[in-house]
Amino acid sequence: MISYRRCGRSGLLLPDISLGLWHNFGDVDDPKAARDMIVRAFDAGITHFDLANNYGPPPGSAESNFGKIFHENLAAHRDEIILSTKAGHTMWAGPYGEWGSRKHLLASLDQSLARMRVPYVDIFYSHRPDPDTPLEETMSALATAVQSGRALYVGLSKYPLPMLREAVEILCSMGVRTLIYQPPYSILNRWPEAEGIHAWLEENGIGSIVFSPLAQGMLTPKYVDGIPAGSRAARSEGFLQEAQVIAQQEKIRALHQIATGLGMPLHHLALRWALQQQGVTSVIIGARTVAQLDDNLAALDVPTLSAETLQAIDAIAPAVRKEHAEA
Repeated sequence: MISYRRCGRSGLLLPDISLGLWHNFGDVDDPKAARDMIVRAFDAGITHFDLANNYGPPPGSAESNFGKIFHENLAAHRDEIILSTKAGHTMWAGPYGEWGSRKHLLASLDQSLARMRVPYVDIFYSHRPDPDTPLEETMSALATAVQSGRALYVGLSKYPLPMLREAVEILCSMGVRTLIYQPPYSILNRWPEAEGIHAWLEENGIGSIVFSPLAQGMLTPKYVDGIPAGSRAARSEGFLQEAQVIAQQEKIRALHQIATGLGMPLHHLALRWALQQQGVTSVIIGARTVAQLDDNLAALDVPTLSAETLQAIDAIAPAVRKEHAEA
């Protein structure tokens, strides 16, 4: 059963599992399946839908499709729904279509609102740090989003700790509190933990909502015995590549053995683990079908992992610093 957790030291509660629209909600996907998943998620208690300007494909189509589904099915429940979107990754061609300038971030936010046909979003993120734009400029765009009523809260995604600290301080000086941070995080990708980000967030009252808790599907039974034909890793395009799976195969099999010993599938172990980690407010899941969504939600019903199990997981996949360029 879904429960709700306070997001840092704020008044906002988020469901322990949120639905992400990174994949499976674009124009290339089945519109009925998208509609059924969104409605089912809300009916199950998932009140938070995580989007970004470039989700699709094509970029922007996930927001457009969500807007259509929302207005046809859920508009009467707007005050019970948390909508988040982001800007910073490549969205359109030309000098203003990506990164962290005021020009890009505020133009992108206006486009997102138009696509979803809503006057505001609850959370607006800087989707990635910009190495060339002054941090003060990027943060000023987030502050403007709140002060103009286009967003209620702001968040940051994938910022390394030194830049994260500075960004939070700049926003505070502008009268805007950072609500939340969004990194990729899973048993196989623990860099926010290794770099001390989760501990710092908790100390400073900032929530953490993690994406890719199943490591792009590697933490499911699908890849225990290799790479199945037609799977995401078997395709040449996309974020998950065959070499990534092969490099993690030994860990995947060892984790699968732990899950089997506990009488649960590997993905339930991975989701339960993520929800037990320090500072984690919510876990973003993706889904291709309603059945897959319901299966992921069933992870909330498995018992809390014991200290012994957590230690066994640590021995297989310890927290290490690594490149964090995912998504």
